[in-house]
Amino acid sequence: MSRTVWTVIGVIVAVLLAWFIVDVVFSVLWFIVKLAIVAVVAVVVFFVLRALVRPSDD
Repeated sequence: MSRTVWTVIGVIVAVLLAWFIVDVVFSVLWFIVKLAIVAVVAVVVFFVLRALVRPSDD
């Protein structure tokens, strides 16, 4: 009987830990993806602004 209780508690703890770990991993991955998107948009905006500010060669 006692072994079954410890097995159930172990399964519950394992599921809770897995849930927390997966949540942290996906949060970090989403942050990295957002950072990459911001970097790409910043580069595009930089080149657009540079093209607008540069004097035209007529």
